[in-house]
Amino acid sequence: MNMINILLILLVLAIAAFIVVRILIARKNEEIEEEVELDDKTYTLEKMIEFVKRRLDEITKINLYDIGLSEEELKRRKNKKYELKKALKGCTYGDVNDKKYVKELIFDLLSKEYGADETNISKAIPFDIPSLLTAQDKFDILIYIYKQQFGYEALTEFIKKYNLASLKYVAGEAKPCYVITAEEIDDIFEKEDIRLTYDDKLSIVTQRIYQSYKGYSSIDEIRDMNIDGVSGGVSGLPESFLSQVAQTDGDYLDQILENKVPRACDSIWIFFQGKSIRLAFLSFGTESELKRVCQNIYKYNNPGQLSDSNGYKINEMKDGSRVVVVRPSMSETWAFFVRKFDVKRATLEQIITYEGKEKAIELLKYLVKGARILSLTGEQGCGKTTMLMAMIENIYETMNIRVQETAFELHLRKIYPTRNILSFRETETVSGQEGLDVQKKTDGSVNIIRRGCNRPCSILDDTSSSSSI
Repeated sequence: MNMINILLILLVLAIAAFIVVRILIARKNEEIEEEVELDDKTYTLEKMIEFVKRRLDEITKINLYDIGLSEEELKRRKNKKYELKKALKGCTYGDVNDKKYVKELIFDLLSKEYGADETNISKAIPFDIPSLLTAQDKFDILIYIYKQQFGYEALTEFIKKYNLASLKYVAGEAKPCYVITAEEIDDIFEKEDIRLTYDDKLSIVTQRIYQSYKGYSSIDEIRDMNIDGVSGGVSGLPESFLSQVAQTDGDYLDQILENKVPRACDSIWIFFQGKSIRLAFLSFGTESELKRVCQNIYKYNNPGQLSDSNGYKINEMKDGSRVVVVRPSMSETWAFFVRKFDVKRATLEQIITYEGKEKAIELLKYLVKGARILSLTGEQGCGKTTMLMAMIENIYETMNIRVQETAFELHLRKIYPTRNILSFRETETVSGQEGLDVQKKTDGSVNIIRRGCNRPCSILDDTSSSSSI
């Protein structure tokens, strides 16, 4: 009897031991799986963005007096902290130098603190597996490579090389249109056969993190390029339409949710050599990201708050670009328009290129030198401002120039820093007419009046001036 009890006890203990061992092995496997899963997620763009935001926040908010630094080190750290704060603010205004500074800091944080290396950098963007790269990934890589060679002419050279600014038929469109598709980007990426170093990969990841954190999302690098302009939120279905569609057409709503029908946040257009071209391969991703870009892109020089009661803002960016932002309920969706003016190219010989141009150029020069009253009119984006810049070159040096604008765009003093030129613009408290009245009390010889988008851009006479064009 005792022997049977002993055997039963041993059997129970063996079963218990077996169960405990199985539980321990299972837990160990779970821990290993969890570690692998955590490791896989550590180097995603989302985790990297969280890290960069946290570290930059710590650097800018740290109290240096509590660390016990020497006087020299304290002064050095204070200067660096001030410089970083200034750059973080300036980069949101379109300052390319501040942007470069912030990106270099992010690059260092990722490589020196976060532990990014040749092995794990491809977990953020799958550089080593081209089939997994999205059209945006490929475009970012292409622009990075072209920028290394052509600088801010990269996008222009890229479009010209592959004739991307031509009319074409695309699926779902009955008529030809100006568009660059994801399929075109895929083909170009394959043709280029790009080989990236570790520094190249980290630089591309740094740019992607920067544009999601402080930049202008998918248009961040495009906005810096020497093109005529960029806009967003001007095509596709607004969020407000989705509820209406859901009540009337369930199949159409399914197509929208599957991204087969473009939404407003999928709308990115560039203005290139007089053509509006849709970048069908790029997107802001969400309506909230488009809204973030609209709320940040106009903030240079504190022009006031964009609100539901004041549904638009016209302003300039730090590089002289004109920016217009609109929002609901004034417009059906959030949207922005950035217009760039390349003052280096503003000469009559470069603008007028058709046959018989010599006579047209000579006529314009005589009209300007003869102090005639001129009016430049035309549709939006046809080149009125650029033409005006080119004509001003022919105004006699002895004549003082006064300019009245809706927003500063001509920036004539950048081109002619030694000439007597002063520009005025409308504000919330001073109208354009009041500004023009003030001009008449100055010593201006030439008055230039530039009105809004739908009004003529003109050079007008002022009766109080000694001479004018």
